[in-house]
Amino acid sequence: MASGWAHDDAVQEQIDSTIEDAVGRARAHLHAGESAWECQECGDPIPAARRQALPGVQYCVSCQQVHDKKNSVILYNRRGSKDSQLR
Repeated sequence: MASGWAHDDAVQEQIDSTIEDAVGRARAHLHAGESAWECQECGDPIPAARRQALPGVQYCVSCQQVHDKKNSVILYNRRGSKDSQLR
């Protein structure tokens, strides 16, 4: 099947690349090391269950949610197709 300028696997390669980028960003944000006993933002104690579940955690749940919202990544359409931009 003719697909214009791109080769047959171009769409799948773009999907794979997007997934690899997302996995890389997620791995970069994984916690490591020793967990803090108190939240670095507000000073509240971090529960033992949270410290065990997330090694290297530095924030309480409330502060982590605020921190995540500030540092969220805006995704964009890599495809660049006029049809996909119009939807």
